[in-house]
Amino acid sequence: MDELELEFELDSRLENDCITLGNFPLSRLLLMNDANYPWFILVPRRAEASEIYHLSAEDQVQLLHESSFLAENLHDVFDGDKMNIAAIGNMVKQLHLHHVVRYQGDVAWPAPVWGAKPAIPYTNEQIHSIYQKLELMLNDEVDFVPEQRG
Repeated sequence: MDELELEFELDSRLENDCITLGNFPLSRLLLMNDANYPWFILVPRRAEASEIYHLSAEDQVQLLHESSFLAENLHDVFDGDKMNIAAIGNMVKQLHLHHVVRYQGDVAWPAPVWGAKPAIPYTNEQIHSIYQKLELMLNDEVDFVPEQRG
């Protein structure tokens, strides 16, 4: 573990709005606690990074790998119509990449998900189901934390 990872602290807004699922080699994997959409977030565990170009070249490649791997698996697991991936950071400065599985019939389609509808927290059963699905698909890449409850 390098110094930047030791100094890493998850932004309080992400901490409050998400459920921690585990860690890729570089990034923390979070589930946005909003059952309107399968919405996941990758947060590189690097202190002070607010933009992708703040990462080392090696970390940039690793982040692209993790993001692509996650997106492909989320698309398969949740049978989405479209994968939305974004690094916006207007509300939370800490570098994070949103991965949202979209469906043509979801509550915000075709508009962006931000602010479209109030968040609906996951039930414990829904969280359990998501853990089970992702652990089967991502287990070789993600070190999952013990299952959290909503």
